Amino acid sequence: MGNSAGRSDFEWVYTEQPHTQRRKEMLAKYPAIKALMRPDPHLKWMVLGMVLAQLLACRLVRGLAWRWLLFWAYAFGGCVNHSLTLAIHDISHNTAFGTGHPAHNRWFAIFANLPLGVPYASSFKKYHVDHHRYLGGDGLDVDVPTRLEGWLFCTPARKLLWLALQPFFYSLRPLCVNPKAMTRMEVFNALAQLAANATIFTLWGLKPMVYLLASSLLGLGLHPISGHFVAEHYMFLQGHETYSYYGPLNCITFNVGYHVEHHDFPSIPSCNLPLVRKIAPEYYDHLPQHHSWVKVLWDFVSKDSLGPYARVKRVCKLAEDGL
Repeated sequence: MGNSAGRSDFEWVYTEQPHTQRRKEMLAKYPAIKALMRPDPHLKWMVLGMVLAQLLACRLVRGLAWRWLLFWAYAFGGCVNHSLTLAIHDISHNTAFGTGHPAHNRWFAIFANLPLGVPYASSFKKYHVDHHRYLGGDGLDVDVPTRLEGWLFCTPARKLLWLALQPFFYSLRPLCVNPKAMTRMEVFNALAQLAANATIFTLWGLKPMVYLLASSLLGLGLHPISGHFVAEHYMFLQGHETYSYYGPLNCITFNVGYHVEHHDFPSIPSCNLPLVRKIAPEYYDHLPQHHSWVKVLWDFVSKDSLGPYARVKRVCKLAEDGL
């Protein structure tokens, strides 16, 4: 049942991740980039709008037939909830209120989490810093699939199933690869989520809760926006481990497509990432890039060379200081 047609292991490299050196070079050449490391003044209002939109949707779906509820959960709620996870990603870099107000950012991420139905924001922040510090790090970067995933999900049908189950793998993988002690913020995140879920259920019944949970599962599973999960770091071209996408879906995904730029400058809010490329185009325009997240998903499923094993991995030394 092994991956006989495609890859049988990760792409092991013995070099440092490319983003650290490029960051130093670019800041030396373009000091103006430092001015982009400031909070996004619009982020909090966009998040508030999306949370309120999902609250309104909860009221509207109460009388819908189940098939229509699931349709709207995929077509509308899936887009909103997936976008909220990417807002949480942005907030995890302290871009809502700035690095001087870490508590404000953490609590606001918990607020952005409420329409997702399951607590996520605080756990995500705890692990996401490792994804940047130890990109591809064996046992440290939980964005990289496990060997079991690489071995098992190796045929088109199984890769399709793997894509559909992405929310479960992203939730459970950290517990297997790099378990960490639960933090106080994770407890607060869970309590706030339980309170919100109980309130919605008490006020409006079961259907709104099913709508929110279905929005998260369907929107983060086999959905056009979910192409970014694969597009960002799966090795479509030998020697390249991070890729950008500059297409229209960036408008509803907080510019997550500008992924090379984001890894070069994690403290720059998503709204300013296009300016990084504009200031220093010679660092980005020549790199391989994706033009369609749907094509990314199609290629991932159909090509033998792609699958959970198509990731760069390295052995990293533990850092003592923060990012």
